[in-house]
Amino acid sequence: MAATKPIDEGMIEDSIVRALRNVCEKMIRSEVKLLRTLVDPIDETGYHMMSNVGFAGSVDGNVTLYLSDDFAIFATGKVLGMSAGEIEMHGPDVVKDAIGEITNMTAGGFKNRLCDLGYPCKLSLPYIIRGRKFQMSTVKDATRRVFEFDCAGHRLLADIQFKVD
Repeated sequence: MAATKPIDEGMIEDSIVRALRNVCEKMIRSEVKLLRTLVDPIDETGYHMMSNVGFAGSVDGNVTLYLSDDFAIFATGKVLGMSAGEIEMHGPDVVKDAIGEITNMTAGGFKNRLCDLGYPCKLSLPYIIRGRKFQMSTVKDATRRVFEFDCAGHRLLADIQFKVD
């Protein structure tokens, strides 16, 4: 299927807002609000978890979410119906699984919009990294947009990178 519509600024923003809103409302049962689009280099201070899902096809790229530990615990508790104590008892893998699924569903929503515009692509498996001072390299000649959101009083970043083949 040939691409029928261009991938423009409005489509990128609208697609990630819709995808994240859908995931947060259904999985976390919380509203999400777009706070701003970042144009300067990302300041990951306070974000200790990075979760990434790639997509490949007629568009190659990835959706990366940057989250605080507090948001990761909050979201995991909402998704799995667990208390913070239960999450701690089960260990970090339960958090990685929940956040991986949230990222997978968010990237899937974004990818589906690309497919609707005539850019078929498939998702990769999510990967999650915990740490401090992340540095995500940009893909050469890729379009990159970073959006800051609020979900239930927690900040999170959605970093979108893609390149049309």
